[in-house]
Amino acid sequence: MYDYMKTIIPQERILFHEPMSRHTTFRVGGEAECFVMVRTEEELTKLILHLNQIEEEYFILGNGSNLLVGDKGYRGVVLKLGGSMEEVSVEGNVVRAGAGALLSKVAAEAKNHGLSGMEFAAGIPGSIGGGVVMNAGAYGGEMKQVVVSVRTLDTEGQILLLDNETMEFGYRTSAIKNRSVIVLEVTLRLTEGNPEEIGARMEELALLRRSKQPLEYPSAGSTFKRPEGYYAGKLIMEAGMRGYRIGGAQVSDKHCGFVVNTGRATAADVREVIEEVQQRVKERFHVSLEPEIIFLGDFYS
Repeated sequence: MYDYMKTIIPQERILFHEPMSRHTTFRVGGEAECFVMVRTEEELTKLILHLNQIEEEYFILGNGSNLLVGDKGYRGVVLKLGGSMEEVSVEGNVVRAGAGALLSKVAAEAKNHGLSGMEFAAGIPGSIGGGVVMNAGAYGGEMKQVVVSVRTLDTEGQILLLDNETMEFGYRTSAIKNRSVIVLEVTLRLTEGNPEEIGARMEELALLRRSKQPLEYPSAGSTFKRPEGYYAGKLIMEAGMRGYRIGGAQVSDKHCGFVVNTGRATAADVREVIEEVQQRVKERFHVSLEPEIIFLGDFYS
């Protein structure tokens, strides 16, 4: 496998035993057996076809903002999107972004071109690829409101262009979530606006985030999906879990919907806090909290 990889990717972009704590916003996680920095769609396509052919497990990594990697690491290949797959282009009111482009970068480019519609995403730390998979949203906005199409790659190496309707966007989900389809590029259609007004709205939302969210600690953002008819943070607070802590992982005092790394958390600490919160909320309110976070790799020996 590695000999073949080296015919596609320069050796300096193939790392072994790479600590995933360097690549997630939680700042925890063990080593990836192999970590590859992918810079073009051509590189990605060749790697995916090969890895599927040899039945090697792999994971596509954007910004690692919605990911918890186990302390025992990941026994597969992590493909980190970069290079041309982070590029953003604007033509009229249409924005095209590679899957690895940060949502904040896309929002900033839209603002610079006087385009409104991505203000909600300016403070979301993830990539646009992950953003469309989970229909990321905040403050009344979500990806389904602005996505025209998503260009994807299937396991056979075929390019599929999915329009907004085909994506079947729902609350923190889409038609391609939990499927073996990889996002390559996203096309958005935005509306013309005043750059100063757009910037002011983005700053307003940034201030709101700083006042209400524990941005001073590493985390994966909102830990749980909003259960129908409830708010996760309120349920957790009313279950008496505010400030609940195991090791370095803690339910935030500032916003109970966040589990944070207060300094020296392990992935096991974080997962145990999440599971304890789920159990207590279930016992008290008979509501099942579903994590937004992806769990990857081995957590316990």
